[in-house]
Amino acid sequence: MDFGFSEEDEGFRAEARTWLAANADPVTDRRTWERTLGRSGWIGIGWPESGYGNRSATLTQQVVWAEEYARSPAPPRSGHIGENLLAPTLITHGTDEQKSRFLPPIAAGEELWCQGYSEPGAGSDLAGVRTVAVREGEGYRISGQKIWTSLAHEADWCFVLARTDPGSRRHHGLSFLLVPMDQPGRIEVRPIRQMTGTSDFNEVFFDGAYARVEHVVGGEGQGWRVAMSLLGFERGVSTLAQQIGFAEELAAVVQAAVHSGAVQDPVVRSRLVRQWAELRTMRRHALRTLGGSADPGAPSVAKLLWAGWHQRLGELAMQVRGAAATVGPSDWSPSAPYELDAGQHLFLFSRADTIYGGSDQVQRTIIAERVLGLPREPKGAV
Repeated sequence: MDFGFSEEDEGFRAEARTWLAANADPVTDRRTWERTLGRSGWIGIGWPESGYGNRSATLTQQVVWAEEYARSPAPPRSGHIGENLLAPTLITHGTDEQKSRFLPPIAAGEELWCQGYSEPGAGSDLAGVRTVAVREGEGYRISGQKIWTSLAHEADWCFVLARTDPGSRRHHGLSFLLVPMDQPGRIEVRPIRQMTGTSDFNEVFFDGAYARVEHVVGGEGQGWRVAMSLLGFERGVSTLAQQIGFAEELAAVVQAAVHSGAVQDPVVRSRLVRQWAELRTMRRHALRTLGGSADPGAPSVAKLLWAGWHQRLGELAMQVRGAAATVGPSDWSPSAPYELDAGQHLFLFSRADTIYGGSDQVQRTIIAERVLGLPREPKGAV
């Protein structure tokens, strides 16, 4: 793909940059910020359909918005799961009633979503779902547990992959359900404290939680097809915005190397240059595959590229600072909470990069089976 920005794109960039400069505030409450974005039509510009309160934008303009947002002081998004994952899935598989009910509140920043996929004991094996949904009248009663659920503590709704056919195995008999989170006594959210001291992920327990029958997307028993379609939306324009953040982190590591004198070490210099070159390569790969690739392994290649790269950057962030990287702030006391600096947070959080969003092992299996045509990996007894 010969990727470039037109004069119209640059005008769109100027509009986006001006709006962000006037409105972005890093300390704004995240839910309030979502509504601010929604009122100005900045949510859902990448949807293949407009008219739900969002503005339309070309693919290159979506890239422009994502990059300008990443460069701005705007707070992290809380609505990206609904906007970038659920909404395109509803547009592809949902009924007109489902689109009319759920897309406008997402575009307005009024309803936040989380993803109920991963389960304890299943790892990245999405077909190992054990959460069950039993038909009851005009709906389903859901029982089971999900884990590593991002933003569940803030979400109004959760899209849940559950087994609606009790005799089914693996990817058969699954359904994709839209479940309201405000069900006291039926849904419990427990934050998971990470090495960084933060709690971005959660455990979610469903004890007879209710979902209406008209909130099954794609039809009962078609959950696997819908879930796989959703995962195809997980990596796209947002990857380029992610790389803006990566570039800023790399610049900070380079600055730390200069400050500590580690840059004088030829091995360190070589690693810094390699990180820079690999980041440029990732950008070219993302741009080349952005317009739609016939290669079914492209998303898996992208995940393998950035996950390993980011982990190596975290390790390098510690190496260039030497022993100073292992200690806390000078004013720390036992009575005060331990605060990580940016480099320490980068190192600890990046340990998870090769696991979340589809582990490296799973991505390699996808490439081997779907691209290279190698024999399928043997499955254990189910």
